Amino acid sequence: MSEMDADALGTSSVVNAQGRLTIPAQIRREAGIDVGTPLVVYVEDGRVVIETREQLARRTRHEVGESWSGGGSVVDELLADRRAEAAREQQR
Repeated sequence: MSEMDADALGTSSVVNAQGRLTIPAQIRREAGIDVGTPLVVYVEDGRVVIETREQLARRTRHEVGESWSGGGSVVDELLADRRAEAAREQQR
């Protein structure tokens, strides 16, 4: 990626000798990252992704909700499974 491309996408940062990366203030503000905000860091498709726990939880809920094909509530289904399991154990 050329220097011009990096500037068009945002600011750049360099990993220091201790392996630390400083997230520029503008990026932190735009992402809602304050001092002490817990972050989750992982690699996805060869990219380093940094997001807050709340962002990860919200995205996960959204993705699960979109892929959920069950009829009704997940909680109702879990309760039904547990009740069926308890009934099977009582029959033993």
